[in-house]
Amino acid sequence: MGYKDEYQFWLTDAYFDASTKEELKSIENDEKEIEDRFYKELEFGTGGLRGVIGAGTNRMNVYTVRKATQGLANYIIKQGGEKKGVAIAYDSRFMSPEFADEAALCLAANGIKAYVFDALRPTPELSFALRTLGCISGVVVTASHNPPEYNGYKVYWEDGAQVTAPKDKEIITEVKNVTDYHTVKTMDKKEAMEAGLYQVIGKEIDDAYMAELKKQIIHPEIITEMAEEIKIVYTPFNGTGNVPVRRILSELGFKNVYVVPEQEMPDPKFTTLEYPNPEDPKAFTLALKLAKEKNADIVLATDPDADRLGIYALDTKSGEYVPFTGNMSGMLIADYILRERTNTNTMPANPAMVKTIVTTNMADVIAKTYNVKLIEVLTGFKFIGEQIKLFEQTGSNHYVFGLEESYGCLAGTHARDKDAVVAVMCLCEVAAWCKKHGKTVWDQMLEMYEKYGYFKEDLYTITLKGIDGSKQIAAIMDGLRKNPPKAFGDLSVVSMRDYESGKVLNPETGEESETGLPKSNVLYFDLTNDSWCCARPSGTEPKIKFYMGVKGSSLEDAAEKNAKLTENLKAVL
Repeated sequence: MGYKDEYQFWLTDAYFDASTKEELKSIENDEKEIEDRFYKELEFGTGGLRGVIGAGTNRMNVYTVRKATQGLANYIIKQGGEKKGVAIAYDSRFMSPEFADEAALCLAANGIKAYVFDALRPTPELSFALRTLGCISGVVVTASHNPPEYNGYKVYWEDGAQVTAPKDKEIITEVKNVTDYHTVKTMDKKEAMEAGLYQVIGKEIDDAYMAELKKQIIHPEIITEMAEEIKIVYTPFNGTGNVPVRRILSELGFKNVYVVPEQEMPDPKFTTLEYPNPEDPKAFTLALKLAKEKNADIVLATDPDADRLGIYALDTKSGEYVPFTGNMSGMLIADYILRERTNTNTMPANPAMVKTIVTTNMADVIAKTYNVKLIEVLTGFKFIGEQIKLFEQTGSNHYVFGLEESYGCLAGTHARDKDAVVAVMCLCEVAAWCKKHGKTVWDQMLEMYEKYGYFKEDLYTITLKGIDGSKQIAAIMDGLRKNPPKAFGDLSVVSMRDYESGKVLNPETGEESETGLPKSNVLYFDLTNDSWCCARPSGTEPKIKFYMGVKGSSLEDAAEKNAKLTENLKAVL
């Protein structure tokens, strides 16, 4: 069917409810809008669904969610996992509870028990819950840090991580095989509950999750000693972090935790936020205002599904608050854990730290300093989660810490996805340790630069929306593959890693080797002078991202080198 036929089908078929038809009737004279809503199915990618909420095949709505869930249910049944059940969580966005219920009732109609949280919960707690309950799979309804008009649907497997190969492709195939909406099953909620196929979960999981987080504390005595002195400003960005973050900090004994009142309660409109993303400096406006009023030591923000953490720290010399990138905050926590576990003889045997290929190379230096194995994986925290599973299966290593540049990290193995709740807890312990030793978190970061090197990373993004956008992104990647640059300005290309072909090419010798990682549409250029650049189309947004990193002799030198590399990249493009 063409998009017009699909539009007419939704408008006339008895399967779709009156409000859906009413919404579609309102756009009958807008050809472009009809085309955009129906020219394709909302793609079920390796992470699940993400899109604008609304009626249509290319939108997030009860029908596309139900259809995706039918595909997941078919896959679970083929795997013989229907008796294990599926855990479901959701965030504070528009339609999140409704989409969670649609997924649960579709699973129930297929004979698969759904364990649904009684209210909004962070994504990492879903990862924890499904492992605690022994489920075959998990679903979290969230669009993470996307604008308010979006929602999404992420799928996890029984190890607690988002699905990886080959299961991701197999689930996608099952979802694509569901072509007729009339074959999608659902059932009445009351009947599902009576049949024991819909179970509400809550406090018992929360308590167990909190107990696991506390196991990551290295120096409870320092927290107790400094609890009255540390001042923390926190904002959950109107999302899921408010309750668990405040609870863990309170139970650990932190006395002065100030929450941004305008961003405390769930708000699907994100009224005070242009973009609920801890990577966006504008999102910290209200938090920084409160921090100055309270003379806070650190300012913390979790994104709406509380899997990513952003921070600012006080620089006592200037009196200003300094923003930390995800690389910086991740390294701050990593260095603390590796140092203090070594000092207290609590480092496990064969320790390993895992990072993604676009994460700071400072991680390599820190790992080497503490004799910890450093493992690189593709971009996406699911690959870090996969390593934890492999360690457990083989006994080769013990996971100590994992991070990615996009403000996500994980201490502990209670979850298999990035966890901003545990990150907040770890960072507050670092702040307490710094306070006890007469310095700020920013002072500690400067000491790390002096010790390990002035590493600096940046991100250059090109957004190309609409039907033609994906073609333009493909053309950029194709151009870089067919005519790879020999240099970025005065930085020569030492090697080019093409993760799609799985080959590493040395342009000088023509020698080829293997990347050793799964196939992915990513190009990575190792450059001279400890520099690098990586091209990667986003899997969830209409963007192509260029990650880059340099190493300087000072903050200023690193910033200059980074700016120069960005300009040279633009010239290459």
